[in-house]
Amino acid sequence: MPLTRNPIDFHTPLCGLLFLSSRTSGILVFQYLLRWLFPLIGHTGITNSKGLIYDFAGPYFISEDNMAFGWPTRYLQLDMDSVGGAENWDRAVYEANTKYKGRMHNLFCDNCHSHVAYALNEMGYKGSTSWNMYSVGCLIGFRGRFLGCLSFLRTFGPCLAIFSVLIAIFCLL
Repeated sequence: MPLTRNPIDFHTPLCGLLFLSSRTSGILVFQYLLRWLFPLIGHTGITNSKGLIYDFAGPYFISEDNMAFGWPTRYLQLDMDSVGGAENWDRAVYEANTKYKGRMHNLFCDNCHSHVAYALNEMGYKGSTSWNMYSVGCLIGFRGRFLGCLSFLRTFGPCLAIFSVLIAIFCLL
């Protein structure tokens, strides 16, 4: 069942609506997992041409529009036309989904980033077939955008609070 989201999830009056007011196609999405200590470690997914999010959520399971750890906090719009349009994009996402529905999830070497990399390789994104989990992580880590101010604060706020307290404690010692 597709998720429906209230726009308040995506913006505040001060930050403005940045993303997902309607379905957006051809994007990578990212959500942070260990934001308390390591806010750059997270979970990725990819949309089809209709904007449905797919992610390798666990062993033999591809989640459709219901990411394993909640709604994304970052996104990166990709150029669907550079891979031959929506049909080729959807074919590659479908191939990746089919392949990863038959795979065991491994946190360190065959995971959600690998699933997205497989789709990018299938479509030949940016003329490359050598995408891997690290290049996908770097792509969204360096070029991805936050959904809004709240997404940024939810991502880095807990980590900054913990480290601020630790620094204050060490400075007082």
